[in-house]
Amino acid sequence: MKAPPSIRTRLAWGAFLVLLAFLAIAGWAVQQAYADSLRAQRFARLQTTVYVLMAGAELDDAGRLVMPPSLAEPRLSLPGSGLYASISNLDSGETWRSASTVGTNPPFQRNQATGQWQFDTVNAAQAPSEGTATSGRAFLAATYAVKWAVNDQVAHLVLSVLEDKAEFDQEMTAFQRTLWSWLGATGLLLLLTQTLLLRWGLAPLRHMAREIQDIETGAKTKVEGSYPSELAGLSHNLNLLIDQQQVRQTRYKQALDDLAHSLKTPLAAMRASLAQPEELPATVAQQVGRMDDIVRHQLGRAGASGANRFAPYLVLAPVLNRIGDTLAKVYVDKDLTFELACPPDLAWRLDEGDAFEMLGNVLDNAAKWARHQVGARIWLDEQGLHIRVTDDGPGFADPQAKLARGVRMDESVAGHGIGLSVVNDLVTSYLGALKMSHVPSGGAQVDIVLPNA
Repeated sequence: MKAPPSIRTRLAWGAFLVLLAFLAIAGWAVQQAYADSLRAQRFARLQTTVYVLMAGAELDDAGRLVMPPSLAEPRLSLPGSGLYASISNLDSGETWRSASTVGTNPPFQRNQATGQWQFDTVNAAQAPSEGTATSGRAFLAATYAVKWAVNDQVAHLVLSVLEDKAEFDQEMTAFQRTLWSWLGATGLLLLLTQTLLLRWGLAPLRHMAREIQDIETGAKTKVEGSYPSELAGLSHNLNLLIDQQQVRQTRYKQALDDLAHSLKTPLAAMRASLAQPEELPATVAQQVGRMDDIVRHQLGRAGASGANRFAPYLVLAPVLNRIGDTLAKVYVDKDLTFELACPPDLAWRLDEGDAFEMLGNVLDNAAKWARHQVGARIWLDEQGLHIRVTDDGPGFADPQAKLARGVRMDESVAGHGIGLSVVNDLVTSYLGALKMSHVPSGGAQVDIVLPNA
């Protein structure tokens, strides 16, 4: 399966396409705006030329159009200058053309409503004659129709001024060349800047990748670098996972070491009983039971999940109630009263198996020694999760000895619990604390505190 493109490649291509689209749209918009502005400027000049024609136009006594030999716009007097003018007298049918139209046949506009301006682009190909200097050329045209009255003479005149569009096109081409050259240079500069920014912005990811490689090779044990806020959480969570894995491996190693050490005594006892065949069955049965308890204990320690920030929240009231119901049936002959208190919506990041192991062992130990009553209470405060289990039994002779490594409580008794030492190991894996004390009124009290993650 082909590997997906890297983040850097995705960002680079994404930014390149966005930049390309932006420059294309911006260039097109600027080009259109400039073309509209230039066209408006050209039409304004043509409109001014129309006013020049109107200023020079006269009517004689017969109502015929009379124009001066020279006009204020010198290009109208120069043949082939690219600026052409025409005045059509719709009443008499006569048409005046500027000297610049000699040898040409510009497509002058003659149909126009009186008092209305028309600005347009026309093509000489529409003209009936071919082979002239203006054939096939495009023009910018300004046309105005007026009712002209001079010396009691009235005439309907259509004034039309055309300018060769080649000059307009040349100016637009020069502008486009300059515009796209600058936009291209700007785009290349932005791409270079973008590449440098991507390299700088993704540097923490590259650094983290190198640290993870060092962890894989054993050169480091955790992610140690200082990272931006976006990666700080990831770095912290990676370290949590690494720590949890290391704690789990340490717990497995300790459990195997303890298992090997603890099995030496039962094995030595069975080996010694070989010299006394008559005692061998009883000794084997006794030591096998002891070995069974030892294996249960060490497997319980090794199998504890431990603190897991990513574990789902577990509602504890149902767990506590199920354990209470089970123990009430197990110790039915003792007629114990279980007083269990836990808010129904109280939840904690706790593996369900660990919860049953922790609460089950503590409550089972209390039920074994209780005379009439076992109590359990679970609550939350600013310190974290609190679990308190009490009984009205004889209490603890030496609470610290019960939790010392290598000293087990009731190792020779098979039952639902596997010892408070396992609970202590489990609580320690959650970075918590277990305290054993006496109840003032008599009995034992076990307090467990699991801190906030």
